[in-house]
Amino acid sequence: MPRRNRVDPFGDLHAVSERGMFTGNRGCLVDDNGRLVRHHRGSLWITCVTSYRDWKSPLDGPGRWTPLFFLDDAVALAAGHRPCALCRRDDYLSYQQALTIGLDADRPVRATEQNRRLAAERLTRGRGLERAPDRKTWSADIAAVPEGAVIVEAGTPVLVLADRLMEFDFAGWRSPRARPDGRRVNVLTPPTSVAALSHGFVPRFHESIVDED
Repeated sequence: MPRRNRVDPFGDLHAVSERGMFTGNRGCLVDDNGRLVRHHRGSLWITCVTSYRDWKSPLDGPGRWTPLFFLDDAVALAAGHRPCALCRRDDYLSYQQALTIGLDADRPVRATEQNRRLAAERLTRGRGLERAPDRKTWSADIAAVPEGAVIVEAGTPVLVLADRLMEFDFAGWRSPRARPDGRRVNVLTPPTSVAALSHGFVPRFHESIVDED
């Protein structure tokens, strides 16, 4: 199996064999020889299905968008991506509607505004391939963190579910434990996507979540 660029919840890239549920686009990340040379290009960070209309894209094609792979929606949202408005139209509209409600906007929040907000919330200034130290987090009471958001505990990304927490692994979510009450946590998922999760957007989880139910 070819090695693919998988994304962790911090948004960094790793060459591992697992593919994950979704692919995604944050621009061309390779040079003319197909070598990975950048973390992202531009502010359009979307999450796509892995198969659409028989379209094919090389994994490392110069001058083309570089496919990235995500375990599931929770990872993609935590990494600062949003659903694609083309290949994930229904999910995009659900995300848009939930975000519009969450922001109390008087009209649907357009994709350009979503991109602008997420770009401002993802990273502090910096350069290089490894950008995890530049990821922005924010503080919230764990009771206010919606299902599908990712928090950080002792440097580890942890998924918040209704009644439990689970740690990230490229093969799936693992080490389930009870969700605690009454403390503040560092939230990795950007505030824009947390607003969508809090107001009706339902993420698509990896099967490891179901296996633990």
